[in-house]
Amino acid sequence: MKIGEVAREAGLGVHAVRFYEREGLVPAPRRQASGYRNYSPEVVPRLRFIRRAKELGFSLGETLNLLELDADSSAAAADVKRIAESTLEDIQSRISALQRIRRELKKLVDGCSGNGSVADCSILSALSVERR
Repeated sequence: MKIGEVAREAGLGVHAVRFYEREGLVPAPRRQASGYRNYSPEVVPRLRFIRRAKELGFSLGETLNLLELDADSSAAAADVKRIAESTLEDIQSRISALQRIRRELKKLVDGCSGNGSVADCSILSALSVERR
């Protein structure tokens, strides 16, 4: 399969396929005599796995670990769960940080009348204040 076909089947862009190949998540395809890359059809489910892992917040390293565990019939489900739990904790931490940011920004927006000149803008004034 050519890269465009693989990308379309996996629901990704061509650049994403090349990126995952460079990062070692997808094996390098064979080259035809014409120089075109010839991907195996088995790469499509792997790319779908990678896409779904990304959607769920797994890092590239974690995704690679999950792919390796998936390929290892002697691997333990506990190892997969540990990776997922770590990712979940990271996401929960990012959500908390974003909620704090949202509260601060909402205060700034609510405190701004939107009238007057930029020199009188309370939002710009708040951004100019150094925090210690």
